[in-house]
Amino acid sequence: MNRVLRSILVLMLMSSNTQAQHPGLTLTKGGVEKIMAGLNEAPLFKKELQLVQNEIDRQIERGIDVPIPKDMAGGYTHEQHKNNYKWMYKAGNLYQFTRDDKYAEYAKQMLFEYSKMYPSLSLHPTNRSYATGKIFWQCLNDANWLVFASQAYDCIYDYLSKQERNRLEAELFVPFANFLSEENPRFFNRIHNHSTWANAAVGLIALAMDNDTLLEKALYGLKSDGINPEEIDNDGGFIKKEGVLEAGFLAQLDLSFSPEGYFSEGPYYQRYAIFPFLVFGHALHNKKPDLKIFEYRDQILLKATKSLLNLTDPHGNFFPINDAQKGMNFTAFELITAVDLMCYIFKDESSLLNWASMQRSVAFNEAGYYVAQKLKDKSQVNPIKESVYYGDGVNGMDGGVSVLRQGNTDLFFKFSSHGMGHGHFDRLSYSLFDSSGEAIQDYGAVRWVNVDQKAGGRYLPENKTFGKQTVAHNTVVINETSQCEGKVKIAENHSPDLYHKDFTNPNYKIISARDDDAYANVDMHRILVLLEDEDFHEPLLIDLFAVNAQEKVKVDLPLWYQGALMQTSFNATKSTTALEPLGSSYGYQHIWKESKESLEAGNFKLNWFGNNRFYTLTGFSNASDEFIMGRAGANDPNYNLRNDPVFIQRKSNIDHGVFFNLIESHGVYSTVTEIPINPYGQIVKSEIHHADEKYIICSFSNEVHQWFVYFAREDSNPDANHQLTLGEDSFSWKGTCKLVKTKI
Repeated sequence: MNRVLRSILVLMLMSSNTQAQHPGLTLTKGGVEKIMAGLNEAPLFKKELQLVQNEIDRQIERGIDVPIPKDMAGGYTHEQHKNNYKWMYKAGNLYQFTRDDKYAEYAKQMLFEYSKMYPSLSLHPTNRSYATGKIFWQCLNDANWLVFASQAYDCIYDYLSKQERNRLEAELFVPFANFLSEENPRFFNRIHNHSTWANAAVGLIALAMDNDTLLEKALYGLKSDGINPEEIDNDGGFIKKEGVLEAGFLAQLDLSFSPEGYFSEGPYYQRYAIFPFLVFGHALHNKKPDLKIFEYRDQILLKATKSLLNLTDPHGNFFPINDAQKGMNFTAFELITAVDLMCYIFKDESSLLNWASMQRSVAFNEAGYYVAQKLKDKSQVNPIKESVYYGDGVNGMDGGVSVLRQGNTDLFFKFSSHGMGHGHFDRLSYSLFDSSGEAIQDYGAVRWVNVDQKAGGRYLPENKTFGKQTVAHNTVVINETSQCEGKVKIAENHSPDLYHKDFTNPNYKIISARDDDAYANVDMHRILVLLEDEDFHEPLLIDLFAVNAQEKVKVDLPLWYQGALMQTSFNATKSTTALEPLGSSYGYQHIWKESKESLEAGNFKLNWFGNNRFYTLTGFSNASDEFIMGRAGANDPNYNLRNDPVFIQRKSNIDHGVFFNLIESHGVYSTVTEIPINPYGQIVKSEIHHADEKYIICSFSNEVHQWFVYFAREDSNPDANHQLTLGEDSFSWKGTCKLVKTKI
């Protein structure tokens, strides 16, 4: 939607303003009446109500504590203010559900404590953010506070006198909203999860106060902010359309998601951003129904919720790409809010309710009550997750991400846009998960979120020097430098391209992408196949990575595995008296070199044990290849890095080459019986028969069968016919890729 049309829409919404009614944001009077009349028909919500009531009763007994801000994330004042806004929100809702004045009084007194403190607050004393807050060290957390405080205010609005409301609005809410917007345009006026929170915060308090001026800012952004997008640093997120900076909540909806609902910063941050999208969306649905916010952009918020749920591993954890903390999963409160609200709005009685049944908790609002009713007599049903591809970018054309699923194995492939300031330089990288956990990992962020001991919960220095760098991921590194020179501005200019995908075969799934911008004059092309075959205990990963350069280069392919090394087929003598860093920059300075060996032409094997399973990598090497075994942790004086192991296959002085690797999961070990079962892989041989810029022909075999992989690198037409003759052998196939199994 262009700026002019959006402005007209905003004006129409203002002119159609209906008489204010409270509550009216995420609770309504009619909704509260239904909840209290039918509480026994929603046992999960009734349980939630009792838990919240017990919690807030304890806090009322303890009294109110609104300390002067001084601490970073994880510190006392930071955590106290976080708890305060959550307790205010819950107390406001409890007042509506119970009509007990003590809950309204508790929220009221807390708000007045903030109104006394706020006018005299200067910027937070830490001053360590591009947008320093007042209550918290960054404006982002201040926006969190206002999102929840707005809902509390809406719930106790009628309990307050007009004089009290006027005082709170004049001394606290309006100055707070202006601080987040007019006084922090770089925070408020861009496309970013921080700005989504800011837009939602200002919009929610605007709706609670019926303040059209603030609502217009929230929906549309600041009209003039003095920001020159060309001068912005690596935080990114500033977008010009028709010569005008795009900003505001509607622009967030237009520009943050791909058409399928993928969020360019990755699922961890999509989980974080979905909450303000949906809470403000819920309020707009109730207060400004003419906007039809949940129909906006072809139901983009529903798509965003479903895509987010699909981007979880077999344990329900979000794939930890970019600046993600591992372990965040679909039971986070943001996802409970999202699932419940989408069920409530769209009356989805199947897939989303299955997710809700697994979450075992509901949101503390009308949507949560609705879902609790639906779950009353419903048994838990695990959602079915299939292989998926999500394009990235507004038009879905900026690369993408894909999940191949076979059995209980998930292969996550990343070839998306950079992801702005939270992105990593990891194009064409993958990670592998099975029912036991993470087998081949993405490191995620070097950060302990909200842990005060670790730099106040902020990103640690090694996040930039290691976590974001290419060598920290499972993708090729050219000449020991990171993709795009390790610069966000360069990375944001181009994205990889989807080359081929095929999820139709019940026995295997294929995804392929290529990139010729990550390194100057280098073309990278990766083909990944997840094969399920009765000959193997678990799905087999087939990985082909072709590199073509216009001059001789050194190419490294790291594999960050999880577990303990069991055995190698080649000599890998570990340094026992001294270690040295593998390099001096681009993340190599953080890897201890434990061994470095030359490989012979032919096959090599590595066998390791992790997650109570045995895994084997079978690779194909040229005579000049080397193998490096390393471990993260070098040049890490404050113990910020996990000491994770890595294999690196190196090809030196080449202008073209193909890495061909197979990964088997094949055995288990019981610490009770102390008996290993199937500790060795079944593949006995792999071979590259032909590899050039047009075709790759390779094979692998066990004792009984041989599998051939035919792949056309220049023509992805599914109807194209291909033929290749190698000596006395002729290979022909239709389509981009073909797998053929033969008996030996």
